[in-house]
Amino acid sequence: MYKRIRNQLNGILRNQESSRGTCSGSEHVPEFEAHRHIRLLTFNIQVGINTSSYHHYLTRSWQHFLPNRRRYENLDRIATLLSQYDVVALQECDGGSLRSGYINQVQYLAEAAGIPYWYQQLNRNLGQIAQHSNGLLSRFRPLDVTEHKLPGLIPGRGAIIARYGDEEDPLVLVLMHLSLSKSAQQKQLGFIREQIASYRHVVLMGDMNAHAEQLLTRTPLKETDLIPLPDTAHSFPSWRPEKALDHILVSPSLEIRRSEVVSYPVSDHLPIAMDVALPKGYLETF
Repeated sequence: MYKRIRNQLNGILRNQESSRGTCSGSEHVPEFEAHRHIRLLTFNIQVGINTSSYHHYLTRSWQHFLPNRRRYENLDRIATLLSQYDVVALQECDGGSLRSGYINQVQYLAEAAGIPYWYQQLNRNLGQIAQHSNGLLSRFRPLDVTEHKLPGLIPGRGAIIARYGDEEDPLVLVLMHLSLSKSAQQKQLGFIREQIASYRHVVLMGDMNAHAEQLLTRTPLKETDLIPLPDTAHSFPSWRPEKALDHILVSPSLEIRRSEVVSYPVSDHLPIAMDVALPKGYLETF
């Protein structure tokens, strides 16, 4: 067993790429079509580990440090789901380290799902051990994409902000992974609140490690009019969902055509999906 694993690791190291990109570029990405409804998804993929029981946190914990052949099979299953959506927010991705076989999981999922634009945000760089990242996948060309380090006592949390459509009145998507600490969440959401204050059409997506009621009544988001999913939209743990930790929150200007927790247990979180349409008349602003 040891020799087999050692040979696998040696093969991975020999095939390690010398450079890793963080963005696919936008030249080949279609322009944003404002008249379309947009299929959104947020998913904490737990670096491709298939967790379906609490005891797997112990028995499969080694996969957070070492590569595993079945991880690629699980990533392919995730990509099959992602291929059905237009804009995807990913949390707990690996940007290309030993445990992922030096594969940028954001890029891998984008290419496997046939989604032309991807952006990887590296939040915690542990070298060859781990490349903790968030990811954006998009079928549309954004006006711009910016990444932000979120405040907190322990560094390593981040947000990606992508703007689409009209420069003067854009659709703004904020993709994030918040800390577990409530005090850190207060600072992080205060920062996010400042970033979205001047925009009318806003979507917040990601693993926020808190229920919507707490987010919208006990944090700086209470100053917004964002609309959450129902309180029953439980996403964690995936094998027995009891907590609503993953969210898509939207401005009242956006019409929610459909929203759901997707029953797709390939991580310890379930994905959250929403179909939204821009307000009537928005197309004429282009």
